[in-house]
Amino acid sequence: MSVRFVIDPLDFVRKAETHHGRIPLAEFERLQDFLHKNHGEILYQISGILDQNGKPHLRVKMEGEMQLCCQRCLGGLLHSVDIDTSLLLARTENELTLADADDSVDAILATAELDVLDLIEEEIILSLSISSRHSEGECEAHQQARYDLAEFPNPKNPFAVLKTLKKIQH
Repeated sequence: MSVRFVIDPLDFVRKAETHHGRIPLAEFERLQDFLHKNHGEILYQISGILDQNGKPHLRVKMEGEMQLCCQRCLGGLLHSVDIDTSLLLARTENELTLADADDSVDAILATAELDVLDLIEEEIILSLSISSRHSEGECEAHQQARYDLAEFPNPKNPFAVLKTLKKIQH
C-alpha cells in the first residue's frame, strides 16, 4: 500500500496548491467489487481553486483504464476513466445542504483532513453505470446463447401427461 495523501482542503485552496500522481487500482478497496481484474492505475491531478464568486473548489482530473466485470457474462469489460470535475467545498452542513439542492453543483464538506485516495475512489464509483455490461451482441453470454433451434429435437411437453389424465376423467 502506498503512502496516503491527506490534505486540509480549505488550506489547499487558500495556497492554490496542485498535487498529481498515480494510484494502482489495487489500492482502491471499494472499487474492487466492480473490477474484473485490478491491474492498471489511475493518473490524477487535484488543484485548489477559487471560482468567480470567490468560493473554494477542488478541481479533480483523473484518467486511466480498468477492466470492469460485465453484469451479464461476468467477463472483463474495458472501461476508460476520463473525469474532470469541480467540487465546491462547503464549510458547514447547512452550506452543503444548500449546495446539494442545486443539481448543477457538486459539493463536499470541507473536513480538516481529506484523503485524496478516498476522494478519487468516490468520484470513480459515482461515474460508473449501475450495471456495467457489454454492448448488445458483444457479450460472451449473448454469443453463447445464440444457437440454431433446428439442432435440438422438440422436447417432450411436460404437461402431456396431464392432458391425458383430463381426457380420462371426462
